[in-house]
Amino acid sequence: MAVQCKPIPALYTVYILRSTVRHASLYIGSTPNPPRRLSQHNGLVRGGAARTSRATLRPWEMVALVSGFPSMTAALKFEWALTNPHISVHIPSSSRLAVSTQVKANGQPRRPSKSLASVMSNLHLLLRVPSFERWPLKVHFFNRDVFSAWEKWRAATTEQLRPSLPVVTDFGREAAASGNETSEAAHETPDGRGLHTWGIHALPLDYEPIKEYVAKGQEIFDFGRQGRCVVCEEEMRAGKGLQALCTNTGCDGVGHLSCWGRHFLASGDAGSVVPVSGQCPKCQGAVHWGEMMRELTLRVRGQKDVDKLLRRKRPSGAKKAAA
Repeated sequence: MAVQCKPIPALYTVYILRSTVRHASLYIGSTPNPPRRLSQHNGLVRGGAARTSRATLRPWEMVALVSGFPSMTAALKFEWALTNPHISVHIPSSSRLAVSTQVKANGQPRRPSKSLASVMSNLHLLLRVPSFERWPLKVHFFNRDVFSAWEKWRAATTEQLRPSLPVVTDFGREAAASGNETSEAAHETPDGRGLHTWGIHALPLDYEPIKEYVAKGQEIFDFGRQGRCVVCEEEMRAGKGLQALCTNTGCDGVGHLSCWGRHFLASGDAGSVVPVSGQCPKCQGAVHWGEMMRELTLRVRGQKDVDKLLRRKRPSGAKKAAA
């Protein structure tokens, strides 16, 4: 069976739901579209999950999520580990915070009950374990109480997250984060361009945030303007190996992917395998590895997505060749 190679998705998240009726009821899931998924959990759109279908627990609110997963599979792995921290292979036995004290009928450990404190502590733990600590993730909080629980655990533990991992908050109109279509959140903005501009509704669901970066890459690579590698200074040849582009506006620095990786690791991540960030040798600006990989995979694996983003029509010959 052929392996399908896809670009890094525009958005894929692992989210935490909390019942607005019973705060002790929590649910963990994953999705590329948080607003739509929340509507499904609240019964406004078909779908959802059986565990969130009880009318006595609705509406649910999406209180926090982690974004930046490089694939659906990656998000599902993180979701499963956060849901099952007592048996996840991603957490060393000596580091476990969740311990099962009961067994199921089949002899397997029973999942411990979740609390807000346990979810926050295990989320913090998973972001530090070797399996996930170097991924280009970002943590979002949409509820003050939940963020306070996170901060309480962060202050209590001696283990710290890597400094470059973003933790952002957006508490705008918290009551409307339940996704209730009758709330004030459903009113159009004055310019009529959308219903929501805050919380989960402000998250970009497409590649629009990197449109200028993608356009810069298309202009450089389509016309063979790579020049010399910014690291090894060898002449770059079109179609010869993977070539990555500086993420900074106004910089057209291109280099071999392997050269970028060695440069980043040598300058601050020695001993690691996957870089997190580094400095462009040409413009001296900061470059995030995950953002660079998003453009690279979109360019080499997602031409249809690029054409849609840049609103370009593919030549008829290209369509026939693709078929």
